[in-house]
Amino acid sequence: MPETEQPTTPPTPATANTPESPDRLVITQHTVAINGELVSYTVTTGTLVLKDEVEEEKKEGQTPSGEKAKAAVFFIAYTRNDVPDAASRPVTFSFNGGPGSSSVWLHLGVLGPRRVVLDPDGRPLPPPYRLTDNEYSLLDCSDLVFIDPVSTGYSRPMPGEKSREFHGFKRDIESVGDFIRLYVTRYQRWGSPKFLAGESYGTIRAAGLAGYLQERYGMYLNGLMLISSVLDFQTVAFGPPNDLPYLLFLPTYAATAWYHGKLSDDLQNRPLDDLLREVEEFAIGEYALALLRGASLNPGEEEAIASRVARYTGLSQEYVRRSNLRIDILRFAKELMRAEGRTVGRLDSRFTGMDRDGVGERFDYDPSMTDSTGPFTATMNDYVRRELGFQSDLPYEIINPKVWPWNYSDFENRYVATAETLRRSMTINPYLKVFVASGYYDLGTPHFAADYTFHHLGLNPALQGNITMKYYESGHMMYIHQPSLAAIKQDLAKFLQTSIGGGS
Repeated sequence: MPETEQPTTPPTPATANTPESPDRLVITQHTVAINGELVSYTVTTGTLVLKDEVEEEKKEGQTPSGEKAKAAVFFIAYTRNDVPDAASRPVTFSFNGGPGSSSVWLHLGVLGPRRVVLDPDGRPLPPPYRLTDNEYSLLDCSDLVFIDPVSTGYSRPMPGEKSREFHGFKRDIESVGDFIRLYVTRYQRWGSPKFLAGESYGTIRAAGLAGYLQERYGMYLNGLMLISSVLDFQTVAFGPPNDLPYLLFLPTYAATAWYHGKLSDDLQNRPLDDLLREVEEFAIGEYALALLRGASLNPGEEEAIASRVARYTGLSQEYVRRSNLRIDILRFAKELMRAEGRTVGRLDSRFTGMDRDGVGERFDYDPSMTDSTGPFTATMNDYVRRELGFQSDLPYEIINPKVWPWNYSDFENRYVATAETLRRSMTINPYLKVFVASGYYDLGTPHFAADYTFHHLGLNPALQGNITMKYYESGHMMYIHQPSLAAIKQDLAKFLQTSIGGGS
């Protein structure tokens, strides 16, 4: 809880909030109990202005170069107070995905010292919503900086600048990377072990940033924390002629059917991990071969595969056969519980929704997304103003749809991917470690798709030990499930320690 609710005068950098600097910073002091230990910490809330170096017309008595303000990037930074050498303490830069999402989910869901109150399974309680101290925060192990990319949160382009300029793969990585460089410089953190934590599209961004920071600024990172990872869009982009997602989503279909009791008794009575290993073997083996063969399958072979797919998904064999053995994720979410008038969530298939049209093939909404949006939006808007003292009448953009269409011009005629960027970064910096967290009920970025990507990274065998893969019985935001939240805190803390050769 906050010790003082009134903002204090910012320390470093001394120029903040002066006419020479359009940065806006507010400092508050707080304490939180983590693992039974009382942690005192400082929160810096506000914006840093990104500037581009520009060439100006040389005039008598003036220098031929200058700076042009491009965007004010909003951030919330947590730094532990009782640290003998703050400059060498680990610092983790965190963001979510979308693209178009603020950093609120990792911030108030798992990493920060305050978290949204949900029921133990992650479902919302009746409004009004509230925060509580997060005993699972990573602040005991690392300082934390939550970044809202331009057009999310309170981050905005400067007057005269176009927001569209920032709404694309390359410029997004550059602007977030430039913010990290500026923060590390101003707050004297070049000597700190440095980590990135990204979720969903934020994992694409994190892998890209590892390359950008390394090659543009010579900033070598200690580790990446990839939550619900997707580094290659080919693994999740359904539609002809790409058969890969149908294979890689199958284990998550099975987990979902198992959770909702849609499998035969012999499968339903098995532990989930055991069942998934069997489905994964089938998916990458017989099922993959069948899809590769296409029309060359004879009717008997097709029926045999349809029977196995139906057995693992809880769908009818006829439905699987009429789908040409290929089950699209949105069709699965609608079909599995159609008889009950329910749909299952995309981001977390434990959640169910209700549609107006019971015979359609797509759900009206993702219940796992809508159930989370209300609590996280309300608590963030209250927290930033009332507890952190930052005043703004701008809307805090939790998820801003106006960033679309996102510019992927760097990937014309090919799938978006940063897996190769990550491989190159890990090869050049062999001390770079990667933690990959996957939820078994995530139909947005399935665990088997992440496994496939890392199995095909092309990394030298000597560096394979730098990758840690962990799995949780939850969904895309696995941390909203309290047992998974406790587990991921332990896993992240261990990852931090091993990535810097010891504790902080």
